[in-house]
Amino acid sequence: MSLKRDKSDSLFSRALNVIPGGIYGHVSPIAGLPRFFPHYTQKASGFKFVDVDGNEWIDFMCGFGAILHGYSNPEIEESVNDQRSMGSVFNQPSPLMVDLAESLTNAIDFAKWAVFAKNGSDLTTWALRVAREYTGRPYVIKAKGAYHGVDAWCDPGFGGRIESDRSSILEFSWNDINEFKKLLSEYDNQISSVILTPYHHAAFAPSILPSDHFWSELEKECRSKGIILILDDVRAGGRLHEGGSHKYFNFCPDLSIYSKGLGNGYGISACAGAEFLRGASKEVFLTGSCWNDACAMAAAIKSIEISLRDNVAQSVLAKGEYFCNSLIDRAQEFDLPLTMTGPSSMPYPWFKGDEDLFRIQKFCELCAKQGLYFHPHHNWFISNALDYADLDLTLELAGYAMKELLDFERSK
Repeated sequence: MSLKRDKSDSLFSRALNVIPGGIYGHVSPIAGLPRFFPHYTQKASGFKFVDVDGNEWIDFMCGFGAILHGYSNPEIEESVNDQRSMGSVFNQPSPLMVDLAESLTNAIDFAKWAVFAKNGSDLTTWALRVAREYTGRPYVIKAKGAYHGVDAWCDPGFGGRIESDRSSILEFSWNDINEFKKLLSEYDNQISSVILTPYHHAAFAPSILPSDHFWSELEKECRSKGIILILDDVRAGGRLHEGGSHKYFNFCPDLSIYSKGLGNGYGISACAGAEFLRGASKEVFLTGSCWNDACAMAAAIKSIEISLRDNVAQSVLAKGEYFCNSLIDRAQEFDLPLTMTGPSSMPYPWFKGDEDLFRIQKFCELCAKQGLYFHPHHNWFISNALDYADLDLTLELAGYAMKELLDFERSK
């Protein structure tokens, strides 16, 4: 595949004049993206997108997880367009806010209420405040290397931070329940909450699933100490279980935050909570002029409906398992020690011994030449718009990239 870049590069040059860095955040070119990756997308449908130069890509990033049911899903777009004809943002919420809250509390077993915002960061931070309001305690525990948004208490950068931003944040190593208990002992009766993702997906490293008794022991400790257990299900929500990732790993949080796949590309987030936190939640201020966006809520209602009707979580897990196992088998044909870490619906690729990440970087670069959008340093996402024939084509193209990778390494 011969990739054109003229329009993408021209746009980026213009952007550098008016946008700091040209493109910021995790999609910035300085974030370790392969050199063939486009800077800008023109359109997308199903499991493919077309960049501004007309190159078509088979996509395994799904808008970094925001697309669960495929780009421009017809059912979701119909619901959104019906609402758009009546308007989107008003002085008051639309009736869809009530409908969406009912949909969520019906789908999530522990949830008795829900609130809404625009992205995960809005509500992970709000959830910490609810826990502090309820407990009257200052400290929060998170896992080392975990990502919970762009606020100063948790973002992965250093710019603009001051020491006090993280003075009440405590950390432990994922799966190390003894280290967790040590924090509980050291800060006895001072910890308001624990916030964790359902499994550990630190950047530039293999994903780590919870050990057999990790969640049950952690939940038990939280219950005995009166600590609020917060699940950051922003990334994984809808990809492991239609009722929330806690169902997949068999535990029960007190608060859970969803976003990304909830709106299938429309900006919305939700925090669902247990009954005993209803009063505290009313005391913590939450607002935003566009947070009652009726179009995004229409998308979320239809997204939940499709997930429950079509067993979407099981579907993407099954497709992911087929894809991951087949990709590993293909790699073994070339004596490449590839592993796929994390859940199969959102796997992270890892070559054993590739500590400098050079091999995975080169592999994804060569896959890009085949029209495959594989990120080298972030977990991938399986779109439910993919069928098994699409996965077989992807595996064939990835095989060409693996052969080219070996040829490149042997020529060095």
